[in-house]
Amino acid sequence: MNSLIINHQSLLSGKKLLLAFSGGIDSSALFHILIDSGLKPDLAIVDYGIREQSKDEVAYAKELAIKYGCVCHDTIAPSFESHFEANARAFRYEYFENLIAEHKYDILLTAHQLNDQLEWLLMRLTKGAGVSELIGLHSVTQRSSYTIVRPLLEYSKNELQEYLESNKYRYFIDESNNDESYERNYFRKYYSNSLVEKYKDGIRRSLKYLKDDIFMLEDRFETVFAYKELRVIKIYDTRLRVKAADLALKELGYLLSSAQREEIEKNANLVIGGLWAIGSSGDKLYIAPYHKIVLPKEFKEKCRLSNIPPLIRGYWYMENLDKITI
Repeated sequence: MNSLIINHQSLLSGKKLLLAFSGGIDSSALFHILIDSGLKPDLAIVDYGIREQSKDEVAYAKELAIKYGCVCHDTIAPSFESHFEANARAFRYEYFENLIAEHKYDILLTAHQLNDQLEWLLMRLTKGAGVSELIGLHSVTQRSSYTIVRPLLEYSKNELQEYLESNKYRYFIDESNNDESYERNYFRKYYSNSLVEKYKDGIRRSLKYLKDDIFMLEDRFETVFAYKELRVIKIYDTRLRVKAADLALKELGYLLSSAQREEIEKNANLVIGGLWAIGSSGDKLYIAPYHKIVLPKEFKEKCRLSNIPPLIRGYWYMENLDKITI
């Protein structure tokens, strides 16, 4: 396998690209596929300081940047005392978003692939999830100021490794991937890798069908207003309120648990995780960061007349949105 075709090349052409890089199989393959396609992404790599090898991975990223005329951004993460995966992901994406804002990148590229999609599906399946929650990775995700593109979702890890080895491109194997205390590693080792190896084509088709089903569901609600971390969604079928909330919060970087989805099913107005306010007004669903503040009476009256749900009003006030009509 000497070459792979990059998906969404027309979307990427002429844009300023930032690649989330680790030096592993997936991101190394994506970098070289992009270069082979005539695209030149800058690199962003995070050193978590928990493996000696991570210094070599950062050095490799810098070598690639020099060789191909790209920019390599790197940073060292703080020490996380607990919940390493969640904290590392939050730190990583905050770092990427800061780079995007500072350097005006149009697109963030991530190297998620077919095995990653199946791992996510299996993990969500064991916790209780609907079709929207089972598919966590889409090839294109629009954020407020940039776009996330995942061009490798149709390729398996084995295909990417074959590509690297046939072209004699260097890559690293992260030994922490063998640590089964991380849930994803457990599912990868015992389920997803072997399933993809044996049933790759069928799994690829099934994931496509599931995504098609999600798009059909999403036709029954639409985002009518978005501002920073505020979303206002028009619901055409009230049974899909939970799905609409789940997808909006996922876009904002927050994943709902099964218990939280049940809370949204029962309550039209609530605060999730102490962080996110969800409010309903007529056929509209409002989602925003939760701010508990004392509001001026005049402002509260304006919100009442505009049908802004009470829990949303703190964010509405903080962002000076009282002149907005929805």
